[in-house]
Amino acid sequence: MSDVNFSARAYCKIMLHAAKYPHLAVNGLLLGAKGSDQKVVDVVPLFHQCLHVTPMAEIALIQVEAKAAQQGLHILGYYAAAENFYDNHLEKAPGARLADKIAENVSGSAVFAVVDNRALSINMSYAALKVWQSKESRWSKARCVVEDAKNTFDAVSNLLQRGAMRELVDFDNYLDNTENDWNNEHFNRDLPQLLAMY
Repeated sequence: MSDVNFSARAYCKIMLHAAKYPHLAVNGLLLGAKGSDQKVVDVVPLFHQCLHVTPMAEIALIQVEAKAAQQGLHILGYYAAAENFYDNHLEKAPGARLADKIAENVSGSAVFAVVDNRALSINMSYAALKVWQSKESRWSKARCVVEDAKNTFDAVSNLLQRGAMRELVDFDNYLDNTENDWNNEHFNRDLPQLLAMY
């Protein structure tokens, strides 16, 4: 079983996106440095309304791919959180077709992360992600490794307690109002200081 590493920034954004819409399924894109298929350095929260392959998803993929390339990154995979508390497996993940499409276009192994809703809490003690990698057109189980795990979990707990999930912007929010920054630059700027506190 291979390891997939998640930066603190990527992990925090996934957890906050799932927490912002606890009554809905959410999804997003995993970004990695070019040439690496084992480390997720950032994510882009996509949707909380329609998680399937749609014209809006195609527009999002084009915009995210262009922005990622400017930063030396590429789309490495997909993440999802189901609206049902117990649906935390690959087979029940919303928008799995989109993950399959991404896997077809990723050189190397694509990553598929599913939020384990049962582990997402303000007292997080282990990674609330289940991870798979594409190998030979199939998804194989992988191990989730979170950068500086204890401090990252403490930071997520603190962010959840203070309601920071309301500050996170997904692509649906951007489509509602184009002044909303789907790249979450404000969050990216402030997160290192929050992590340094733990």
